[in-house]
Amino acid sequence: MDFWQRYRAIDARDTRFDGQFYTAVRTTGIYCRPSCPARTPKAVNVTFYETSAAAHDAGYRACKRCLPEAVPGTPAWNIRQDLAGRAMRLINDGVINRDGVEGLAARLGYSSRQLNRILSHELGAGPLSLARASRAQTARTLLVSTAMKLADIAFASGFSSVRQFNDTMVEVFAMTPTALRATARHHRSPAAATSLTLSLPYREPFDPGIFSFLAVRAIPGIEAGTPTSYARTLQLPHGDARFSVTYDDGAPGRPLTLTIGAVDLRDLPALLSRVRRLFDLDADPVAIDSALSQEPRLAASVASAPGIRMPGALDPQELLIRAMIGQQITVAAARTALTQLAAAGSPSAVPGEGLDRLFPTAAEIAEAGYSLLRGPQRRIDAIRSAASALAGGQLDFGYGDDLPGLGAKLLALPGVGRWTVGYVAMRVLGAPDVFLANDAAVRNGIRALAPARTNQDGGGVEAPGVMPSPDFREVSPWRSYATMHLWRAAAESKSSKPIQAVPEKAML
Repeated sequence: MDFWQRYRAIDARDTRFDGQFYTAVRTTGIYCRPSCPARTPKAVNVTFYETSAAAHDAGYRACKRCLPEAVPGTPAWNIRQDLAGRAMRLINDGVINRDGVEGLAARLGYSSRQLNRILSHELGAGPLSLARASRAQTARTLLVSTAMKLADIAFASGFSSVRQFNDTMVEVFAMTPTALRATARHHRSPAAATSLTLSLPYREPFDPGIFSFLAVRAIPGIEAGTPTSYARTLQLPHGDARFSVTYDDGAPGRPLTLTIGAVDLRDLPALLSRVRRLFDLDADPVAIDSALSQEPRLAASVASAPGIRMPGALDPQELLIRAMIGQQITVAAARTALTQLAAAGSPSAVPGEGLDRLFPTAAEIAEAGYSLLRGPQRRIDAIRSAASALAGGQLDFGYGDDLPGLGAKLLALPGVGRWTVGYVAMRVLGAPDVFLANDAAVRNGIRALAPARTNQDGGGVEAPGVMPSPDFREVSPWRSYATMHLWRAAAESKSSKPIQAVPEKAML
């Protein structure tokens, strides 16, 4: 977007752009979200920033009226596969809090000096400033949503001291933590509570079908799901965690509520980031649906399910194992195999609500877990080989990879093909433009959405003089979301028709 496109967005107070850029006003010294209800400033006084950290570094403070930190994140960090996008995914996951700038730079394959120079040029702020902005956002959320002690909030947000926490909050918000807490508009979790309850901001519309997607793939004892809720245990860098997310379509604002049953406070920023990735809460559904609805094969599906989300991954290593197990078998069969494999996992240190186990680590699978699997020996050997490579450090991938790098790492593994790489890219990287052309469920979805007139290979509806592309290139760069619509159509068609003989990939 250029300057005038952004200026028109703030003049229209368009909530769709909240979190995608920030508006700084020279005459007031503050920065706002695009939908701020204050009077639109003169264009000559406005500077736009890609991140709130850049506005901080330029000397601006957050607006007390529109609370620009209380917005969904920008979808650019998934769309962009360059260094800036990769770095932001890792920063949001708390890598700087755990490993420092040197650790972040090492993961990205750059020196810390190069990284600082590139991010300052691309985003207007270096890695430390970006991490500080992320900490401030987490701290603000905890201040207004819970009654946690200030010292606990400081360390949970990633600050190294209470003094640093206080100084940063005053610098960013021009308010002390105590004063900021007093602005809370909603009920806060009591200080003595054993869990934390937080509201998760997102851009509307929101299709709750993602809950059903996760529910039918849930592993008993590790996960539990319904059409409006999802809960699971998870191993994080500093310990075990347990959380649940619920959606209330009947309440004002249709809130998504995160309840954290247990977590080491040092892991809280990482948990918040991963839950947001799991539910794709930083997506821009209006832009996505607008593009998809122009494709005749998808228009009806988009109209019936606006705001469809692409499920992310809470643990990249776990997602790879699940994808490999789910190749060429049905969802139900894959869930059965994963339930058997779950016996290799260790008991959770924070059990509750029927969730008492952790998904087995790569080391546990490589040591004995593979023996619990059934099926072709070549597939079992491939899973064991991948688990051994993950456990031994020969294979290392995650949120900071780009598509070419991820493909190079995974295709070197026996038993891993293009489908697996594409599926992992969709869910781990949040890559928006992946189309799994050889997926049986995708082909079935195309037939289901256009049952009357399809070409011979099932590639789509035939129109006079126009042959639709089999890879849906017309909706690029949103083909991952097109895939979600096709999977849904295939599942709905399967539930209303006799089961087909063609096996479907399980998409776990």
